[in-house]
Amino acid sequence: MSEETLKVVIPMAGLGTRLRPHTWSKPKQLISVAGKAVLEHVIDTFSSLPPTTNYELVNIVGYLGDQIESHLKQKYPNQKAYYVTQDDPRGQSHAIYLARKYLQGPMLMVFADTIIETDLSFLETETADAVAWVKPVPDPRRFGVAVVGEDGRVKRLIEKPKEMNNNLAVVGFYYFRRSEDLISAIEEQLRLNVQLKGEFFLADAVNIMLERGLNMRVQKVDIWLDAGTPEALLETNHYLLEHGRDNVCDLTARSNVVIVPPVFIHPSAQVSTSVIGPHASLGADCQVQSSIIRNSILEDGAEVKDVILEGSLIGRKASIQRRPGVINAGDHTVLSL
Repeated sequence: MSEETLKVVIPMAGLGTRLRPHTWSKPKQLISVAGKAVLEHVIDTFSSLPPTTNYELVNIVGYLGDQIESHLKQKYPNQKAYYVTQDDPRGQSHAIYLARKYLQGPMLMVFADTIIETDLSFLETETADAVAWVKPVPDPRRFGVAVVGEDGRVKRLIEKPKEMNNNLAVVGFYYFRRSEDLISAIEEQLRLNVQLKGEFFLADAVNIMLERGLNMRVQKVDIWLDAGTPEALLETNHYLLEHGRDNVCDLTARSNVVIVPPVFIHPSAQVSTSVIGPHASLGADCQVQSSIIRNSILEDGAEVKDVILEGSLIGRKASIQRRPGVINAGDHTVLSL
């Protein structure tokens, strides 16, 4: 990788309809999992970049995008970041094209509704023109897949294949040595109107680059976590808590509170006469009284009293009282018997 500033492009303009009601009031990237917003877990990935790497964020936002900007300024005040608005979500390539004035030299393109675990230090000596991160999956038909030749080079990307003979799913994480070449390919894609169901997919732009001689290889990942549905968020929360994101060791003893690890409980959360865990995450300023909370996420300011929650996702400042069961409640919701 050259000494030029690395641009990290993060498209986030989607409406997040699969995560409603939570995404009526916030972007899906700001939903909490294991004590952090999904977007923060994504940004944590960049900590493994070569130590001399200077990187800047290029955030492509849409509905409620001002919350993304406010959140990043609060959590990463020293991080250089740009913001581009995609008012009309016409796909991945269209989003990147809107940010073209910021893209010169090397870039990463990262989707922020999934979390991967990968070591990026190899980019310091990477010789390929581009890298696509991939993971074998049982059923590739709802993903894009990479077709790799015997020489290890990517021959083609196929978006949402109908066949299952190639299961090498592209996880939404790419490196390009020259972002200018990607922008040129997107311009060709837009000119030819190469789209699928009204969206311009990045895979088609990459295929144009491959036809032009792009040397792209794949980088396999073992961990690829989805954060696009309530069920997937809870599974991701479960995994992250099991793999080092719990804070049980930092918790002080609380009377009349039983903690079943792993859990994440924000230091400002108030808990009394309750059982928390396993696999529960409580955000800042949560208030929990006389309740049992397991395999659930309570976002900042949520209040629960006299409830038994399992497999539940409770939004910011929601209030749940005497409602046992599985609950998916958005921000500021009030439920009681």
